[in-house]
Amino acid sequence: MYKKIALICVLVSLFSCKPTLTKTAVIKKQNTVVNKFADTDYTELVTKEFTGSLAYNTTAFVEKYWRVVGNTGFNKSIHYVANELEKAGFVLQEKATENTVLTYRIEKRPLEQPTWESVAASLTIQGEKLPLLQNSTNSNMIALNSYSTPKKGVTAEVIYIADVSKLKDTNVKGKIVFVETSPARVFNTAVVKGGAAGILSYSNPSYLQPEKNTTSIQFRSIPQNKDVKGWAIALSYDAKQRLKKKLQKEKVIVTANIKTNIYPSTELTLVADIKGAVAPEQRLVYSAHVQEPGANDNATGVGVALEMATLTAKFIKEGKLSPKRTLTFLWGDEIVSTRRYVQEDKARAKNIKWGISLDMVGENTAITGGSFLIEKMPDPSAIWTRGNDKHTEWGGSVLSLEQMKPHYLNDFVLKIFKEQGKRTNWEVNTNPYEGGSDHTPFLAADIPGVLFWHFTDQFYHTDNDRLDKVSKTTLKNVGTAALISAYKLLNADEDTAKAIILDTEKAAISRLQEELKQGKIALANGDKLEIQIDIINAWQNWYTAAVSSTLDMVTNASTINNTISKAQATIKQTAEQCIAELKK
Repeated sequence: MYKKIALICVLVSLFSCKPTLTKTAVIKKQNTVVNKFADTDYTELVTKEFTGSLAYNTTAFVEKYWRVVGNTGFNKSIHYVANELEKAGFVLQEKATENTVLTYRIEKRPLEQPTWESVAASLTIQGEKLPLLQNSTNSNMIALNSYSTPKKGVTAEVIYIADVSKLKDTNVKGKIVFVETSPARVFNTAVVKGGAAGILSYSNPSYLQPEKNTTSIQFRSIPQNKDVKGWAIALSYDAKQRLKKKLQKEKVIVTANIKTNIYPSTELTLVADIKGAVAPEQRLVYSAHVQEPGANDNATGVGVALEMATLTAKFIKEGKLSPKRTLTFLWGDEIVSTRRYVQEDKARAKNIKWGISLDMVGENTAITGGSFLIEKMPDPSAIWTRGNDKHTEWGGSVLSLEQMKPHYLNDFVLKIFKEQGKRTNWEVNTNPYEGGSDHTPFLAADIPGVLFWHFTDQFYHTDNDRLDKVSKTTLKNVGTAALISAYKLLNADEDTAKAIILDTEKAAISRLQEELKQGKIALANGDKLEIQIDIINAWQNWYTAAVSSTLDMVTNASTINNTISKAQATIKQTAEQCIAELKK
Protein backbone atom coordinates (compact mmCIF):
# COMPACT_ATOMS: atom_id res chain seq x y z
CA MET A 1 0.00 0.00 0.00
CA TYR A 2 2.78 2.47 0.94
CA LYS A 3 4.60 1.98 -2.36
CA LYS A 4 1.44 2.60 -4.37
CA ILE A 5 0.62 5.80 -2.49
CA ALA A 6 4.19 7.00 -2.82
CA LEU A 7 4.17 6.39 -6.57
CA ILE A 8 0.89 8.28 -7.03
CA CYS A 9 2.26 11.21 -5.02
CA VAL A 10 5.41 11.31 -7.14
CA LEU A 11 3.34 11.49 -10.35
CA VAL A 12 0.92 14.07 -9.02
CA SER A 13 3.75 16.15 -7.55
CA LEU A 14 4.78 17.07 -11.06
CA PHE A 15 1.64 19.18 -11.09
CA SER A 16 0.14 19.81 -7.65
CA CYS A 17 0.99 17.23 -4.96
CA LYS A 18 2.91 19.83 -2.88
CA PRO A 19 3.20 23.56 -3.34
CA THR A 20 6.73 24.81 -4.02
CA LEU A 21 8.24 26.54 -0.99
CA THR A 22 9.86 29.89 -1.59
CA LYS A 23 13.19 30.65 0.11
CA THR A 24 11.35 32.81 2.66
CA ALA A 25 8.90 30.02 3.35
CA VAL A 26 11.72 27.51 3.85
CA ILE A 27 13.42 29.77 6.40
CA LYS A 28 10.09 30.31 8.14
CA LYS A 29 9.53 26.56 8.26
CA GLN A 30 13.03 25.98 9.68
CA ASN A 31 12.45 28.61 12.36
CA THR A 32 9.14 26.97 13.29
CA VAL A 33 10.88 23.61 13.76
CA VAL A 34 13.69 25.11 15.81
CA ASN A 35 11.41 27.29 17.92
CA LYS A 36 9.71 24.11 19.09
CA PHE A 37 12.99 23.39 20.89
CA ALA A 38 13.89 26.94 21.98
CA ASP A 39 12.28 26.71 25.41
CA THR A 40 12.90 22.98 25.82
CA ASP A 41 14.39 21.89 29.12
CA TYR A 42 16.96 19.42 27.87
CA THR A 43 17.82 18.18 31.35
CA GLU A 44 15.52 15.16 31.39
CA LEU A 45 16.39 14.18 27.82
CA VAL A 46 20.15 14.29 28.31
CA THR A 47 20.16 12.85 31.82
CA LYS A 48 18.31 9.74 30.67
CA GLU A 49 20.43 9.13 27.59
CA PHE A 50 23.98 10.13 28.56
CA THR A 51 25.28 6.99 30.28
CA GLY A 52 29.03 7.61 30.18
CA SER A 53 29.56 4.16 28.64
CA LEU A 54 30.94 5.32 25.30
CA ALA A 55 33.03 7.96 27.07
CA TYR A 56 34.48 5.30 29.38
CA ASN A 57 35.11 2.74 26.63
CA THR A 58 36.81 5.39 24.52
CA THR A 59 38.96 6.43 27.47
CA ALA A 60 39.95 2.78 27.94
CA PHE A 61 41.03 2.53 24.29
CA VAL A 62 42.94 5.80 24.13
CA GLU A 63 44.76 5.49 27.46
CA LYS A 64 46.56 2.34 26.31
CA TYR A 65 48.85 4.48 24.16
CA TRP A 66 51.66 6.95 24.91
CA ARG A 67 50.28 9.69 22.66
CA VAL A 68 52.39 12.26 20.85
CA VAL A 69 51.16 14.08 17.75
CA GLY A 70 51.76 11.89 14.71
CA ASN A 71 52.70 8.70 16.53
CA THR A 72 50.92 5.36 16.41
CA GLY A 73 48.80 5.84 19.51
CA PHE A 74 47.71 9.35 18.59
CA ASN A 75 46.67 8.32 15.08
CA LYS A 76 44.86 5.19 16.26
CA SER A 77 42.92 7.34 18.73
CA ILE A 78 41.86 9.77 15.98
CA HIS A 79 40.69 6.93 13.74
CA TYR A 80 38.86 5.24 16.62
CA VAL A 81 36.84 8.41 17.19
CA ALA A 82 36.20 8.83 13.45
CA ASN A 83 34.94 5.25 13.22
CA GLU A 84 32.51 5.83 16.10
CA LEU A 85 31.28 9.02 14.47
CA GLU A 86 30.54 7.09 11.27
CA LYS A 87 28.58 4.51 13.26
CA ALA A 88 26.51 7.39 14.68
CA GLY A 89 25.67 8.69 11.21
CA PHE A 90 28.35 11.29 10.57
CA VAL A 91 29.36 11.53 6.92
CA LEU A 92 32.88 12.20 5.67
CA GLN A 93 32.78 15.84 4.59
CA GLU A 94 33.98 15.15 1.06
CA LYS A 95 31.03 12.79 0.55
CA ALA A 96 28.44 15.11 2.11
CA THR A 97 25.86 17.21 0.32
CA GLU A 98 24.66 20.71 1.15
CA ASN A 99 21.82 19.21 3.21
CA THR A 100 23.96 16.82 5.26
CA VAL A 101 23.67 17.77 8.93
CA LEU A 102 26.29 15.44 10.45
CA THR A 103 29.76 15.67 8.90
CA TYR A 104 33.37 15.06 9.87
CA ARG A 105 36.79 15.50 8.35
CA ILE A 106 40.35 14.53 9.24
CA GLU A 107 42.76 17.33 8.45
CA LYS A 108 46.28 16.16 7.57
CA ARG A 109 49.46 18.22 7.70
CA PRO A 110 53.11 17.13 7.47
CA LEU A 111 54.88 17.49 10.80
CA GLU A 112 57.82 19.90 10.78
CA GLN A 113 59.64 17.70 13.30
CA PRO A 114 59.66 13.89 13.46
CA THR A 115 57.21 12.24 15.84
CA TRP A 116 58.34 10.09 18.75
CA GLU A 117 57.23 7.00 20.60
CA SER A 118 58.65 4.92 23.40
CA VAL A 119 59.13 1.18 22.91
CA ALA A 120 61.10 -0.22 25.84
CA ALA A 121 63.58 0.78 28.53
CA SER A 122 65.35 -0.39 31.65
CA LEU A 123 67.78 1.12 34.13
CA THR A 124 69.91 -1.28 36.15
CA ILE A 125 72.53 -0.64 38.82
CA GLN A 126 75.63 -2.75 38.23
CA GLY A 127 75.69 -5.66 40.67
CA GLU A 128 71.93 -5.75 41.17
CA LYS A 129 69.70 -8.35 39.48
CA LEU A 130 66.45 -6.38 39.31
CA PRO A 131 66.21 -3.16 37.30
CA LEU A 132 65.91 0.09 39.18
CA LEU A 133 63.26 1.05 36.63
CA GLN A 134 61.69 -0.58 33.60
CA ASN A 135 59.32 0.80 31.00
CA SER A 136 56.77 -1.98 31.40
CA THR A 137 55.84 -0.61 34.83
CA ASN A 138 57.01 3.01 34.51
CA SER A 139 55.85 4.13 31.07
CA ASN A 140 57.02 7.73 31.64
CA MET A 141 60.64 6.89 32.43
CA ILE A 142 61.94 7.75 28.94
CA ALA A 143 62.03 11.49 28.40
CA LEU A 144 60.18 12.57 25.28
CA ASN A 145 62.54 13.01 22.26
CA SER A 146 65.13 10.60 23.67
CA TYR A 147 66.96 8.50 21.10
CA SER A 148 67.64 4.78 21.45
CA THR A 149 70.82 3.59 23.10
CA PRO A 150 72.95 0.91 21.42
CA LYS A 151 71.41 -2.58 21.66
CA LYS A 152 73.45 -3.51 24.73
CA GLY A 153 72.68 -0.17 26.33
CA VAL A 154 74.98 2.45 27.79
CA THR A 155 77.01 1.50 30.84
CA ALA A 156 78.65 4.39 32.69
CA GLU A 157 79.37 5.94 36.05
CA VAL A 158 76.67 8.11 37.59
CA ILE A 159 77.75 11.56 38.73
CA TYR A 160 75.36 13.44 41.03
CA ILE A 161 75.12 17.22 40.52
CA ALA A 162 73.43 18.68 43.58
CA ASP A 163 73.80 22.29 42.40
CA VAL A 164 73.06 22.55 38.68
CA SER A 165 74.72 25.96 38.52
CA LYS A 166 78.02 24.10 38.95
CA LEU A 167 77.31 21.71 36.08
CA LYS A 168 79.09 23.86 33.48
CA ASP A 169 82.30 23.66 35.50
CA THR A 170 82.13 19.90 36.09
CA ASN A 171 83.75 17.29 33.84
CA VAL A 172 80.87 14.99 32.92
CA LYS A 173 82.17 13.60 29.63
CA GLY A 174 81.22 9.95 29.24
CA LYS A 175 79.33 9.91 32.52
CA ILE A 176 75.63 9.76 33.26
CA VAL A 177 74.54 12.99 34.95
CA PHE A 178 72.05 12.70 37.82
CA VAL A 179 70.16 15.90 38.70
CA GLU A 180 67.09 16.86 40.69
CA THR A 181 65.56 19.14 38.11
CA SER A 182 64.01 18.92 34.67
CA PRO A 183 66.29 17.14 32.15
CA ALA A 184 65.49 19.80 29.55
CA ARG A 185 67.06 22.39 31.84
CA VAL A 186 70.47 20.70 31.79
CA PHE A 187 70.44 18.87 28.44
CA ASN A 188 72.44 21.42 26.48
CA THR A 189 75.07 21.93 29.19
CA ALA A 190 75.44 18.27 30.16
CA VAL A 191 75.03 16.39 26.88
CA VAL A 192 75.52 18.79 23.96
CA LYS A 193 78.41 20.81 25.43
CA GLY A 194 79.63 18.51 28.21
CA GLY A 195 79.57 15.21 26.33
CA ALA A 196 77.65 13.33 29.03
CA ALA A 197 76.45 9.85 28.08
CA GLY A 198 72.93 10.65 29.26
CA ILE A 199 70.80 12.14 32.04
CA LEU A 200 68.95 10.78 35.05
CA SER A 201 66.56 13.31 36.53
CA TYR A 202 64.02 13.67 39.31
CA SER A 203 61.59 16.59 39.60
CA ASN A 204 58.18 15.45 40.84
CA PRO A 205 56.35 18.44 42.41
CA SER A 206 54.99 18.20 45.95
CA TYR A 207 51.32 18.13 44.90
CA LEU A 208 51.97 14.66 43.45
CA GLN A 209 52.66 13.47 47.02
CA PRO A 210 55.80 11.63 45.85
CA GLU A 211 56.61 10.17 49.27
CA LYS A 212 53.21 8.46 49.15
CA ASN A 213 53.10 7.70 45.41
CA THR A 214 56.68 6.48 45.32
CA THR A 215 56.51 4.81 41.91
CA SER A 216 55.00 7.77 40.03
CA ILE A 217 57.02 9.45 37.29
CA GLN A 218 55.78 12.70 35.79
CA PHE A 219 56.61 12.71 32.11
CA ARG A 220 59.54 14.85 31.00
CA SER A 221 61.11 15.88 27.71
CA ILE A 222 64.42 16.96 26.23
CA PRO A 223 65.12 18.96 23.05
CA GLN A 224 65.12 16.81 19.95
CA ASN A 225 68.69 16.83 18.66
CA LYS A 226 69.35 14.60 15.64
CA ASP A 227 73.10 15.33 15.74
CA VAL A 228 73.75 14.45 19.38
CA LYS A 229 71.00 11.81 19.70
CA GLY A 230 70.86 12.21 23.45
CA TRP A 231 68.60 10.57 26.00
CA ALA A 232 67.27 11.09 29.49
CA ILE A 233 65.49 8.94 32.05
CA ALA A 234 63.10 10.40 34.61
CA LEU A 235 63.14 8.77 38.03
CA SER A 236 60.39 7.95 40.50
CA TYR A 237 60.78 9.05 44.11
CA ASP A 238 61.65 5.50 45.09
CA ALA A 239 64.29 5.14 42.36
CA LYS A 240 65.75 8.55 43.21
CA GLN A 241 66.08 7.65 46.91
CA ARG A 242 67.66 4.27 46.19
CA LEU A 243 70.16 5.78 43.80
CA LYS A 244 71.14 8.59 46.18
CA LYS A 245 71.57 6.15 49.05
CA LYS A 246 73.81 3.96 46.90
CA LEU A 247 75.89 6.98 45.80
CA GLN A 248 76.52 7.94 49.41
CA LYS A 249 78.29 4.63 49.94
CA GLU A 250 80.22 4.01 46.74
CA LYS A 251 80.76 4.74 43.09
CA VAL A 252 77.70 3.71 41.12
CA ILE A 253 77.68 2.36 37.58
CA VAL A 254 74.40 1.84 35.76
CA THR A 255 73.28 0.40 32.45
CA ALA A 256 70.58 2.33 30.60
CA ASN A 257 68.88 0.51 27.78
CA ILE A 258 66.40 2.52 25.72
CA LYS A 259 64.45 1.78 22.56
CA THR A 260 62.41 4.53 20.89
CA ASN A 261 61.08 5.27 17.43
CA ILE A 262 61.61 8.68 15.84
CA TYR A 263 60.27 9.13 12.32
CA PRO A 264 58.59 11.61 9.93
CA SER A 265 54.83 11.67 10.23
CA THR A 266 51.61 13.58 9.66
CA GLU A 267 49.62 15.67 12.09
CA LEU A 268 45.93 14.69 12.27
CA THR A 269 43.08 16.88 13.51
CA LEU A 270 39.53 15.52 13.58
CA VAL A 271 36.68 18.01 13.17
CA ALA A 272 33.02 17.01 13.50
CA ASP A 273 30.20 19.43 12.68
CA ILE A 274 26.52 19.21 13.58
CA LYS A 275 25.08 21.80 11.24
CA GLY A 276 22.67 24.39 12.61
CA ALA A 277 19.27 24.63 10.93
CA VAL A 278 18.89 28.42 11.01
CA ALA A 279 22.27 30.07 11.62
CA PRO A 280 24.84 27.39 10.67
CA GLU A 281 27.65 29.94 10.48
CA GLN A 282 27.31 30.57 14.23
CA ARG A 283 28.84 27.86 16.37
CA LEU A 284 29.82 26.45 19.73
CA VAL A 285 33.13 24.56 19.69
CA TYR A 286 34.17 21.84 22.14
CA SER A 287 37.87 21.00 21.98
CA ALA A 288 39.49 17.85 23.41
CA HIS A 289 43.19 17.25 22.89
CA VAL A 290 44.42 13.75 22.16
CA GLN A 291 48.13 13.99 22.94
CA GLU A 292 49.57 13.29 26.41
CA PRO A 293 49.96 9.80 27.77
CA GLY A 294 47.42 9.62 30.57
CA ALA A 295 43.90 8.33 31.14
CA ASN A 296 42.40 11.37 32.80
CA ASP A 297 44.72 13.63 30.84
CA ASN A 298 43.25 13.54 28.33
CA ALA A 299 41.66 10.30 27.18
CA THR A 300 38.64 11.33 29.27
CA GLY A 301 38.15 14.54 27.30
CA VAL A 302 38.33 12.58 24.05
CA GLY A 303 35.71 10.14 25.33
CA VAL A 304 33.27 12.70 26.70
CA ALA A 305 33.40 14.73 23.49
CA LEU A 306 32.69 11.59 21.44
CA GLU A 307 29.66 10.59 23.50
CA MET A 308 28.36 14.16 23.34
CA ALA A 309 28.67 14.14 19.54
CA THR A 310 27.10 10.72 18.97
CA LEU A 311 24.24 11.35 21.39
CA THR A 312 23.46 14.65 19.69
CA ALA A 313 23.33 12.82 16.36
CA LYS A 314 20.87 10.35 17.88
CA PHE A 315 18.59 13.11 19.19
CA ILE A 316 18.54 14.84 15.81
CA LYS A 317 17.70 11.63 13.94
CA GLU A 318 14.90 10.91 16.43
CA GLY A 319 13.47 14.41 16.03
CA LYS A 320 14.14 15.33 19.65
CA LEU A 321 16.56 18.14 18.84
CA SER A 322 17.09 20.67 16.07
CA PRO A 323 20.03 22.98 16.82
CA LYS A 324 19.66 26.49 15.49
CA ARG A 325 23.42 27.00 15.50
CA THR A 326 26.26 24.62 14.62
CA LEU A 327 27.93 22.40 17.22
CA THR A 328 31.57 21.58 16.45
CA PHE A 329 33.94 19.11 18.10
CA LEU A 330 37.73 19.20 17.71
CA TRP A 331 40.14 16.37 18.51
CA GLY A 332 43.82 17.14 18.01
CA ASP A 333 46.99 18.62 19.44
CA GLU A 334 46.43 20.68 22.58
CA ILE A 335 46.25 24.42 21.88
CA VAL A 336 47.90 23.96 18.45
CA SER A 337 44.82 22.49 16.73
CA THR A 338 42.43 24.88 18.43
CA ARG A 339 44.58 27.92 17.68
CA ARG A 340 44.79 26.93 14.04
CA TYR A 341 41.01 26.41 13.87
CA VAL A 342 40.51 29.92 15.22
CA GLN A 343 43.21 31.64 13.19
CA GLU A 344 43.14 30.02 9.75
CA ASP A 345 39.60 31.10 8.80
CA LYS A 346 38.75 34.64 9.91
CA ALA A 347 35.16 34.46 8.71
CA ARG A 348 34.60 31.23 10.66
CA ALA A 349 36.32 32.58 13.77
CA LYS A 350 34.13 35.69 13.71
CA ASN A 351 31.09 33.47 14.19
CA ILE A 352 32.46 31.19 16.93
CA LYS A 353 30.26 32.34 19.80
CA TRP A 354 31.61 30.03 22.50
CA GLY A 355 34.67 27.78 22.89
CA ILE A 356 34.99 25.18 25.66
CA SER A 357 37.87 22.88 26.56
CA LEU A 358 37.27 19.32 27.81
CA ASP A 359 40.44 18.38 29.68
CA MET A 360 40.79 15.87 32.55
CA VAL A 361 37.02 15.50 32.90
CA GLY A 362 36.57 11.97 34.26
CA GLU A 363 38.39 11.74 37.56
CA ASN A 364 37.58 9.52 40.48
CA THR A 365 38.33 12.26 43.00
CA ALA A 366 38.23 9.84 45.92
CA ILE A 367 41.48 8.48 44.46
CA THR A 368 43.01 11.43 42.62
CA GLY A 369 42.00 14.19 45.06
CA GLY A 370 40.87 17.67 44.12
CA SER A 371 37.53 18.55 42.59
CA PHE A 372 35.82 19.12 39.30
CA LEU A 373 36.49 22.72 38.29
CA ILE A 374 35.23 25.28 35.84
CA GLU A 375 38.12 27.57 35.05
CA LYS A 376 36.46 30.94 34.52
CA MET A 377 37.06 33.46 31.82
CA PRO A 378 39.30 36.22 33.22
CA ASP A 379 37.35 38.10 35.89
CA PRO A 380 38.54 40.18 38.87
CA SER A 381 39.15 37.02 40.93
CA ALA A 382 42.25 36.57 38.75
CA ILE A 383 43.47 39.95 40.09
CA TRP A 384 42.20 39.83 43.66
CA THR A 385 42.00 36.16 44.65
CA ARG A 386 40.33 35.89 48.03
CA GLY A 387 37.46 34.30 49.93
CA ASN A 388 36.29 31.09 48.25
CA ASP A 389 38.33 31.86 45.14
CA LYS A 390 41.70 30.19 44.98
CA HIS A 391 44.20 29.19 42.35
CA THR A 392 45.07 25.54 41.90
CA GLU A 393 48.53 24.10 42.40
CA TRP A 394 48.91 24.36 38.62
CA GLY A 395 49.24 28.09 39.30
CA GLY A 396 48.16 31.34 37.74
CA SER A 397 49.69 34.78 37.33
CA VAL A 398 47.99 37.98 38.47
CA LEU A 399 46.08 39.59 35.61
CA SER A 400 45.31 43.25 34.96
CA LEU A 401 41.99 45.03 34.44
CA GLU A 402 42.84 45.31 30.74
CA GLN A 403 42.89 41.51 30.51
CA MET A 404 39.37 40.99 31.81
CA LYS A 405 36.86 39.15 29.62
CA PRO A 406 33.37 40.05 30.90
CA HIS A 407 30.76 37.57 29.71
CA TYR A 408 27.73 35.67 30.93
CA LEU A 409 29.33 32.29 30.06
CA ASN A 410 31.02 31.86 33.47
CA ASP A 411 27.82 32.01 35.51
CA PHE A 412 25.71 30.35 32.82
CA VAL A 413 27.67 27.08 32.79
CA LEU A 414 28.27 27.20 36.54
CA LYS A 415 24.53 27.25 37.21
CA ILE A 416 23.91 24.22 34.97
CA PHE A 417 26.81 22.27 36.46
CA LYS A 418 25.72 23.13 40.00
CA GLU A 419 22.22 21.85 39.17
CA GLN A 420 23.75 18.58 37.92
CA GLY A 421 25.82 18.44 41.10
CA LYS A 422 22.73 18.87 43.24
CA ARG A 423 20.87 16.10 41.39
CA THR A 424 23.72 13.61 41.75
CA ASN A 425 25.57 14.75 44.89
CA TRP A 426 28.56 15.77 42.78
CA GLU A 427 30.98 18.52 43.83
CA VAL A 428 31.43 21.41 41.40
CA ASN A 429 33.80 24.33 41.99
CA THR A 430 35.54 27.10 40.05
CA ASN A 431 39.01 28.55 39.84
CA PRO A 432 40.27 31.89 38.53
CA TYR A 433 41.75 31.94 35.07
CA GLU A 434 45.12 30.16 34.77
CA GLY A 435 45.39 29.14 31.11
CA GLY A 436 47.30 26.19 29.67
CA SER A 437 44.58 24.33 27.79
CA ASP A 438 42.37 24.60 24.73
CA HIS A 439 40.32 27.52 26.07
CA THR A 440 43.29 29.88 25.70
CA PRO A 441 43.22 30.22 21.87
CA PHE A 442 39.54 31.13 22.05
CA LEU A 443 40.16 33.81 24.66
CA ALA A 444 43.16 35.13 22.74
CA ALA A 445 40.81 35.71 19.80
CA ASP A 446 38.21 37.41 22.06
CA ILE A 447 35.93 34.37 21.85
CA PRO A 448 34.22 33.51 25.16
CA GLY A 449 35.86 30.36 26.51
CA VAL A 450 36.04 28.27 29.67
CA LEU A 451 37.79 25.07 30.76
CA PHE A 452 36.14 22.00 32.30
CA TRP A 453 38.75 20.04 34.28
CA HIS A 454 39.90 18.58 37.63
CA PHE A 455 42.67 19.59 40.01
CA THR A 456 44.56 18.88 42.19
CA ASP A 457 45.29 15.42 40.82
CA GLN A 458 48.04 13.57 42.66
CA PHE A 459 48.67 11.51 39.52
CA TYR A 460 48.71 14.44 37.08
CA HIS A 461 51.04 13.77 34.11
CA THR A 462 52.37 10.62 35.77
CA ASP A 463 52.43 7.02 34.61
CA ASN A 464 49.97 6.23 37.41
CA ASP A 465 47.28 8.21 35.58
CA ARG A 466 45.59 5.03 34.41
CA LEU A 467 42.05 3.79 33.87
CA ASP A 468 41.59 2.85 37.53
CA LYS A 469 41.65 6.59 38.34
CA VAL A 470 38.71 7.27 36.01
CA SER A 471 35.07 7.38 37.15
CA LYS A 472 32.28 6.54 34.73
CA THR A 473 29.94 8.52 37.00
CA THR A 474 32.09 11.63 36.63
CA LEU A 475 32.20 11.18 32.87
CA LYS A 476 28.40 11.05 32.89
CA ASN A 477 28.08 14.13 35.11
CA VAL A 478 30.44 16.27 33.04
CA GLY A 479 29.04 15.11 29.73
CA THR A 480 25.45 15.61 30.85
CA ALA A 481 25.99 19.15 32.11
CA ALA A 482 28.17 20.07 29.12
CA LEU A 483 25.53 18.83 26.68
CA ILE A 484 22.65 20.61 28.45
CA SER A 485 24.75 23.79 28.34
CA ALA A 486 25.42 23.29 24.64
CA TYR A 487 21.79 22.77 23.67
CA LYS A 488 20.61 25.85 25.55
CA LEU A 489 23.26 27.98 23.87
CA LEU A 490 22.70 26.53 20.41
CA ASN A 491 18.97 27.33 20.53
CA ALA A 492 19.25 30.53 22.56
CA ASP A 493 16.92 33.40 21.65
CA GLU A 494 15.62 36.55 23.36
CA ASP A 495 13.80 34.51 26.02
CA THR A 496 17.01 32.61 26.81
CA ALA A 497 18.90 35.89 26.91
CA LYS A 498 16.40 37.44 29.34
CA ALA A 499 16.65 34.44 31.67
CA ILE A 500 20.45 34.57 31.56
CA ILE A 501 20.41 38.32 32.26
CA LEU A 502 18.40 37.72 35.44
CA ASP A 503 20.72 34.89 36.48
CA THR A 504 23.77 37.06 35.80
CA GLU A 505 22.22 39.87 37.85
CA LYS A 506 21.74 37.49 40.78
CA ALA A 507 25.34 36.28 40.45
CA ALA A 508 26.54 39.90 40.40
CA ILE A 509 24.64 40.77 43.57
CA SER A 510 26.01 37.68 45.31
CA ARG A 511 29.56 38.51 44.23
CA LEU A 512 29.31 42.15 45.33
CA GLN A 513 27.99 41.08 48.72
CA GLU A 514 30.87 38.63 49.06
CA GLU A 515 33.36 41.34 48.12
CA LEU A 516 31.79 43.62 50.73
CA LYS A 517 32.41 40.90 53.30
CA GLN A 518 36.00 40.40 52.12
CA GLY A 519 36.52 44.17 52.01
CA LYS A 520 35.55 44.51 55.67
CA ILE A 521 37.97 41.74 56.59
CA ALA A 522 40.72 43.45 54.60
CA LEU A 523 40.04 46.82 56.24
CA ALA A 524 40.18 45.18 59.67
CA ASN A 525 43.61 43.87 58.72
CA GLY A 526 44.84 47.32 57.78
CA ASP A 527 44.30 47.38 54.02
CA LYS A 528 43.40 50.63 52.29
CA LEU A 529 39.80 51.67 51.67
CA GLU A 530 40.68 52.83 48.15
CA ILE A 531 41.72 49.31 47.16
CA GLN A 532 38.47 47.82 48.45
CA ILE A 533 36.47 50.39 46.48
CA ASP A 534 38.51 49.57 43.37
CA ILE A 535 37.62 45.90 43.79
CA ILE A 536 33.91 46.63 44.12
CA ASN A 537 34.02 48.87 41.05
CA ALA A 538 35.94 46.26 39.08
CA TRP A 539 33.28 43.64 39.76
CA GLN A 540 30.51 46.15 38.99
CA ASN A 541 32.10 46.96 35.62
CA TRP A 542 32.72 43.30 34.85
CA TYR A 543 29.14 42.26 35.53
CA THR A 544 27.67 45.30 33.80
CA ALA A 545 29.52 44.28 30.65
CA ALA A 546 28.66 40.59 31.19
CA VAL A 547 24.97 41.45 31.14
CA SER A 548 25.42 43.32 27.85
CA SER A 549 27.18 40.32 26.33
CA THR A 550 23.81 38.53 26.09
CA LEU A 551 23.22 40.58 22.93
CA ASP A 552 25.15 37.84 21.11
CA MET A 553 22.06 35.61 21.40
CA VAL A 554 19.59 37.88 19.60
CA THR A 555 19.23 39.42 16.17
CA ASN A 556 17.21 42.37 17.44
CA ALA A 557 18.77 44.17 20.40
CA SER A 558 15.55 46.01 21.18
CA THR A 559 13.98 42.78 22.44
CA ILE A 560 16.30 42.64 25.47
CA ASN A 561 17.68 46.18 25.88
CA ASN A 562 15.18 47.02 28.59
CA THR A 563 16.02 43.86 30.56
CA ILE A 564 19.73 44.66 30.24
CA SER A 565 19.26 48.24 31.46
CA LYS A 566 17.26 47.16 34.50
CA ALA A 567 19.84 44.54 35.48
CA GLN A 568 22.71 46.98 35.05
CA ALA A 569 20.91 49.56 37.21
CA THR A 570 20.44 46.98 39.96
CA ILE A 571 24.11 45.97 39.79
CA LYS A 572 25.22 49.60 39.96
CA GLN A 573 22.91 50.30 42.91
CA THR A 574 24.20 47.23 44.76
CA ALA A 575 27.80 48.30 44.19
CA GLU A 576 27.08 51.81 45.48
CA GLN A 577 25.46 50.36 48.60
CA CYS A 578 28.51 48.13 49.17
CA ILE A 579 30.89 51.07 48.83
CA ALA A 580 28.77 53.15 51.20
CA GLU A 581 28.90 50.30 53.71
CA LEU A 582 32.68 50.09 53.42
CA LYS A 583 33.02 53.80 54.10
CA LYS A 584 31.16 53.66 57.41
